[in-house]
Amino acid sequence: MSAQPFFEIAGCFAFWAWLRLDKSIWWIVPGLAVLSLFAYLLALVDSAAAGRAYAAYGGIYIASSLIWLWLVEGVHPDRWDLLGATICLVGAAIIVAAPHSRA
Repeated sequence: MSAQPFFEIAGCFAFWAWLRLDKSIWWIVPGLAVLSLFAYLLALVDSAAAGRAYAAYGGIYIASSLIWLWLVEGVHPDRWDLLGATICLVGAAIIVAAPHSRA
């Protein structure tokens, strides 16, 4: 799994920590930096269509968010979390592997 989702999640979590966990406003500085890095790396994905790349990435983001939930926040994903992530990853695989037209 690439580091892209973790950059996005970490950047968003920095804002979450500032607004919801009463952390210093300075938490948004590294948050903005890693969100910028995430956007740059996602733009490098080899795909003919940005929307398709973003759609496929969505499944990876969901699975990575559950890993973040477990490793960083200390909350174990339940069976519904895992089922939902599996469905999303199957959907992402279909988007990536399907024979798309060039229209």
